[in-house]
Amino acid sequence: MTHLPQIKIPATYMRGGTSKGVFFRLQDLPAAAQVPGAARDALLLRVIGSPDPYGKQIDGMGGATSSTSKTVILSQSTQPEHDVDYLFGQVAIDKAFVDWSGNCGNLSAAVGSFAISAGLVDASRIPHNGVAVVRIWQANISKTIIAHVPITNGEVQETGDFELDGVTFPAAEVQLEFMDPAADEEGAGGSMFPTGNLVDQLEVPGVGTLQATMINAGIPTIFVNAQDLGYSGTELQDAINGDAAALAKFETIRAYGAVRMGLIANIDEAAQRQHTPKVAFVAPPAAYVSSSGKPVKGSEIDLLVRALSMGKLHHAMMGTAAVAIGTAAAIPGTLVNLAAGGGEREAVHGSVRFGHPSGTLRVGAQAEQVGGEWCVRKASMSRSARVLMEGWVRVPGAAF
Repeated sequence: MTHLPQIKIPATYMRGGTSKGVFFRLQDLPAAAQVPGAARDALLLRVIGSPDPYGKQIDGMGGATSSTSKTVILSQSTQPEHDVDYLFGQVAIDKAFVDWSGNCGNLSAAVGSFAISAGLVDASRIPHNGVAVVRIWQANISKTIIAHVPITNGEVQETGDFELDGVTFPAAEVQLEFMDPAADEEGAGGSMFPTGNLVDQLEVPGVGTLQATMINAGIPTIFVNAQDLGYSGTELQDAINGDAAALAKFETIRAYGAVRMGLIANIDEAAQRQHTPKVAFVAPPAAYVSSSGKPVKGSEIDLLVRALSMGKLHHAMMGTAAVAIGTAAAIPGTLVNLAAGGGEREAVHGSVRFGHPSGTLRVGAQAEQVGGEWCVRKASMSRSARVLMEGWVRVPGAAF
């Protein structure tokens, strides 16, 4: 039997925020993978090392967590007044599945840097020294992200003293602005609150009836109160990820919430939509020790948030979920706003600092009511990004 040799594809391995992923220029992909479809999905699965029944992704670039099983495809933008089109693929670990239903806010921090270095941004928009403003079209959700990328001597500045909880070493700060981040999800009518309510009574068989804030902002997210599930909000990863019954409970909440949000028609479809919606639980501020051993004082934060991604508690916080947190905190009456003290303290141009398993994060949002409905014009946060390796990835020629 003849076996096709491996092929090599130009690629860059990057950290963005608290995630890592394999970045490609669209034109560098094999022709069959330059268009959406089975060939592209098969290629990216093989690059990352999925599906892997061992759950380790040993034979690929993935790191066996939702934060490290990611791919990005970039190209010069087809949209007016934008520099680069950004397509994100969340690769399942143990299944042959690539989820294209949402964005990765953490890797968004690396998109501007990669686009500049890869020659996808017009040279006239890059100062010799200063900050390059990269206009990103997020193709998964048809939204605009503005990245402020530091430039030194005509090149992207990656080193610096900006510290991000969940990332071991400091780096240069990249400011991100998520413009009009309410997600226009098919079936959700483009509304920030697809049910029309700030808080719903969500009936979940086997769990009970839970108060829930279901919001489309950054990424569709279901917020519930920690105490309603018997949690304090100070839990770290092992407390949740080591409890199979807890993970099953959260997946059930996610599935029934997705139906209520209009994202899927029935709960059986949730298995084919793993990336969205997210599910998170919130609580008022309290002191705890983060996963790195760093103490977090209750006086330093506005609330506690723990979020699950791809079926597991995230080690820090997804960037897109942070947008949802900031947005919900800015709107009086949501569960996030109430956990942060309630009222209009964040309702116009404020920011909120929340505690997550690795530490804290501040996110700002500008929210207002228009015609009786809440909308948010912009959410912002700071992340960092760094090239880890560049060159080629290799995959067997028969993989796609």
